[in-house]
Amino acid sequence: METTPSGGRPRGRGNVFFAFVPWIAFDVVAGPSTWELAALVALVASVVLTVPDVAHGSVKLLDVTGIVFFTVIALLGLVLDRHDLIWLETYAQVLANAVIAGVALGSLAFVPFTEQYARESTPREIWGTPAFRRTNQVLTLVWGLVFALTAVLGLIALRVAGGTDWLNWVIPVVLLVLAVRFTEWYPARVHERIHRDGAARGA
Repeated sequence: METTPSGGRPRGRGNVFFAFVPWIAFDVVAGPSTWELAALVALVASVVLTVPDVAHGSVKLLDVTGIVFFTVIALLGLVLDRHDLIWLETYAQVLANAVIAGVALGSLAFVPFTEQYARESTPREIWGTPAFRRTNQVLTLVWGLVFALTAVLGLIALRVAGGTDWLNWVIPVVLLVLAVRFTEWYPARVHERIHRDGAARGA
């Protein structure tokens, strides 16, 4: 069983990965002739993920960003002609990764986006503690950097003749797996350190 710095269940933190599902789905489905379909799939996924939060009276930054971004992309696909869509077709995946990276890293200046998920499984009195805040800053930074690097790799892939599978798929998948593992490991490490320090002070 994973734990948060507060010792609570990790339901909210576990949902962080699912928040990226629409963006990952867009990356997987999007292509020169399928990016419009990818935008619709990602939009539906974003709405489906948002409905339970709305039902509980909360809306998360990542969900709202997904709905807005994929709605705009889908609408552009409907109103722009083929010539005007060439740029969007080429850079759709890079743009999606750049947007999610920007939102994640930008949230560090306010409320780290992972904190919205962590609060779901953490007592309110823990929310203002330095450990809770620091943990979510680190997790948010890691996810933001992963998507920023994925965007850069996608941009490089558009400009090289070979190795595109590595740049578009292999390395990004490895980065995602590492981010998930880190998200599981780091809060547990903080939790253990807090309890160890508390035990030492008690002794």
